[in-house]
Amino acid sequence: MKNILSLLAVTFVLIGLTFSSSAHADKYAEAIADFKKAPEVQGFFDSAYGYAIYPTVGKGGFGIGAAYGSGKIYKGGVYSGDSSVSQLSIGFQLGGQAYSEIIFFKDAEAYNDFTSGTFEFSAQASAVAITVGANAQVGSTGNSAGAGNAGSRTKASASYMNGMAIFTAAKGGLMYEAAIAGQSFSFDAK
Repeated sequence: MKNILSLLAVTFVLIGLTFSSSAHADKYAEAIADFKKAPEVQGFFDSAYGYAIYPTVGKGGFGIGAAYGSGKIYKGGVYSGDSSVSQLSIGFQLGGQAYSEIIFFKDAEAYNDFTSGTFEFSAQASAVAITVGANAQVGSTGNSAGAGNAGSRTKASASYMNGMAIFTAAKGGLMYEAAIAGQSFSFDAK
């Protein structure tokens, strides 16, 4: 019963994070501008066939975790439809966080695969203990790269995996997890 109440509390926090961020009209433009500031991402904006942007993904868990966010998909810099991301994870995890996520599509094949209806990344292991200035996760098979705090000399290396590259930037919160989780995406053409 205690776990169920905790999970419900985390769910309400996630919903609150998602809806409170939805009130801001320019959230997509701001998220794109924030990602463009990161040197690790700039080359992807220049060469990608398209991308999906999720300004706020709320994530939380206590044993069982969940994440949700809504986004937009762009092809050649032009809006092509709406998308949502959801995630369910089972394993040791505690806390909640919010982050932004962007997925770059290398070519038409990757874009078409992602926008075919319901797309799902394979399960991946992750360990997030704190939020940092620029936190990046790359690939669809669990490879990751991290960028350090502002002023750090740490540099992330990024590349396409299976035609896609994923970056996340922590917005706030604190979460410890050692869990296996897979993200699912939906797409609705405009």
